[in-house]
Amino acid sequence: MHSYTETLDSFETFFAAHEFPSQPKKLYEPCSYLLRMGGKRIRPVLCLMSHELFAELNENVWHTATAIELFHNFTLMHDDIMDKAPLRRGFATVHEKYDLPTAILSGDVMSIFSYVHLNKINTEYIHSVMELFNRTAIEICEGQQMDMDFESENFVSLAEYMKMITLKTSVLIGASMKLGAMLGGATDGCSDILYQFGKSMGLAFQMKDDYLDAFGDSSKTGKQIGGDILSNKKTFLLSKAFEIANSTQREALLQLLQRNDEAKVADTLSYFEKLHIKELLEQEIQAYTNRAYELLEKVPVISKRKVHLNDLAKMLLNRES
Repeated sequence: MHSYTETLDSFETFFAAHEFPSQPKKLYEPCSYLLRMGGKRIRPVLCLMSHELFAELNENVWHTATAIELFHNFTLMHDDIMDKAPLRRGFATVHEKYDLPTAILSGDVMSIFSYVHLNKINTEYIHSVMELFNRTAIEICEGQQMDMDFESENFVSLAEYMKMITLKTSVLIGASMKLGAMLGGATDGCSDILYQFGKSMGLAFQMKDDYLDAFGDSSKTGKQIGGDILSNKKTFLLSKAFEIANSTQREALLQLLQRNDEAKVADTLSYFEKLHIKELLEQEIQAYTNRAYELLEKVPVISKRKVHLNDLAKMLLNRES
């Protein structure tokens, strides 16, 4: 078994061997530009580490991990377009550096290259792999549409918010775990446990993002505190506040959403404090974190083989940035 750092280094070596064609330059250069921004490569690493619980790493799982990372980056490129985001990881987003049509088409071709890698898989599990990969891709699109639909709503219910982040973020983490396990020969029951482990971890991870945006340390997160508040982004904090507020409090929250002044963040955080939203979010993050660890414990593999996966989960769920 290999640690996260060791697996990441190995994946980066394999991933670096993937090269886009040189022409047309305006189509493929933006793809390479986005990938060079780096990232933690969490999803492909989880796929590889999940696989290694059951079998030695092989070409099939390397290509699957690569497909996962390419597809994830395709979603980032198109998400940035839809969010009109100027920066990603401190660099100009693709549509800002190049142009909007280029970013759309480059994202499209990157998604297709994920299937080029899946087509290199030679295993009896190929149909199951394709079914899960395609279902997950559809769910991510559904989650993104929900997120965009929410932009025109003042409030969304907590159930709607949780469904959105499950589809947009959590299912790909779960699928990464399950794909690795399936290719390693795990039973359906075992790979399903790892899928649920990944989903629970993904939900805790996303809610931790909500927490850090409002209550984090900007020197550690590298982001402006309260960015989600300023943009009226739908988060756990906002949905939970709406859920537990009385009619008077809801009216006050609506007035906060309509503001665009310098004190908006501080006043909104003060509002959340009165309703104890921070503590409720901490409890929810802890609940999903505990659920993730419980599921990992249930995976029928000796504990010492799960140590590195457990360490990675701790790193993701206890992060401050």
